Amino acid sequence: MTNFVRMKMIFISIIASLALSTCGSGRSEAAAVASVDSFVELDAADVADEQKAVVEWDKTVHDFGDVSVSDGPLSCSFTLTNKGTEPITIFEVVSSCGCTGVDFPKTKIEPGQSATISATYKNEDGPTAFDKTLTVYISGIRRPVILRLRGVVHPKKPSLSQLYSPERLGDLGLKTRQYYTGNLKQGLSVSETANVANLGKKPIDVSFTDVSPQLKVSVSPNPIPAGKTAQIVFTVTSDPSLYGLNVYKATPVLDGVPATGTIEVATLTQENFALWSKEAIEKGAIPAFEMSTFALNSTVAGERSTVTFPCTNKGGSSFHIFKADSDSPALSVTSLPDIGPKAKGNLLFSLDTSLLPEGDNVIMVTLTTNSPQRPLINLFVTCVVK
Repeated sequence: MTNFVRMKMIFISIIASLALSTCGSGRSEAAAVASVDSFVELDAADVADEQKAVVEWDKTVHDFGDVSVSDGPLSCSFTLTNKGTEPITIFEVVSSCGCTGVDFPKTKIEPGQSATISATYKNEDGPTAFDKTLTVYISGIRRPVILRLRGVVHPKKPSLSQLYSPERLGDLGLKTRQYYTGNLKQGLSVSETANVANLGKKPIDVSFTDVSPQLKVSVSPNPIPAGKTAQIVFTVTSDPSLYGLNVYKATPVLDGVPATGTIEVATLTQENFALWSKEAIEKGAIPAFEMSTFALNSTVAGERSTVTFPCTNKGGSSFHIFKADSDSPALSVTSLPDIGPKAKGNLLFSLDTSLLPEGDNVIMVTLTTNSPQRPLINLFVTCVVK
């Protein structure tokens, strides 16, 4: 597994609580990762109650990129669409600090209709990186939705070549070729934005080839004027056959010529319990593990070991694991059996220590499941390789 995927595996394992920063501190707020319920027990009635609305966002993060103090206030918008069968209302949108103003519609949003939340970062804190949050409370959704505004304010904006040279494909400059959209629920789509630059001396037209079927990529403005930036939008649409962590790819085509590298977009897809009936949720699987960490004693490099996680399903329907994502190639799946209601079973993995460095090792595996109470579960394997 690449460092990119490992980094994302670590990211999705964190259940972040909102850390609201004070204006001018330059410290980023931690945004809660939606629906990451690893080892968090929820009451089935609470889970059922929250699944009354289905909302799709055009994005949940707006990246202003690199700006300067002289740019003044920075504005953006977020659009939500009511994908459910009942009207919804935005009760309130709370900004993490007074440096970010917000405006939102107060009227009902009918099924199929869209609405826009507008936000403006005052940009009065001087040179600093900022990551501000908007907490959106919507009828029919028990948990608020977290929107983010981020960027980097410079005393004087650096040149494009300084900012966008780390990953360069021809005249197209990027800060990175690896992106993460966040969590995606079945039946919906999720988007992420990033900034790119034309480092050449003439406009370039950007298109894409060899694009993964679930991925859509667009650039605006396009063609990108010489010496200017543009925004690239990645949208991943869920695929019923794909769960867990998946990486989608696209190859940029510059003025009709394919680039020599690809862009990768990672997304973690999980079940959408809003599409389940209340009865199905209340009867859902409830996995309980005897341990969350399997600890091996010292082992010699090259040895193979069987890793077993005993599990009891305390729910009223079978427990099913859609996918198990390990952050190390040393740990592979042997058996992930369905576990019937009120029954026990063992999840089996194989550990190949020849693929691990000497010393202490911690491997994480993330299970994407059909349990309304525990849709994502993190298990760990520790060992010392000699």
